[in-house]
Amino acid sequence: MAKHILKCSGCGEYTMDEVHSCGSPALPVKPAKYSPEDKYGKYRRETKKEQFKKEGLL
Repeated sequence: MAKHILKCSGCGEYTMDEVHSCGSPALPVKPAKYSPEDKYGKYRRETKKEQFKKEGLL
């Protein structure tokens, strides 16, 4: 049994089981470790900014 909360890849529900009741595998929801030398942060921010513009949030 897992020690952390997992998210089902099929239905999106949170669970503690490695295989959710719908039969799909559950994946960890922990964010990546923070690094001040983030090589890909610029690209991630640009993508998020474009997404916000599409949704009308910016």
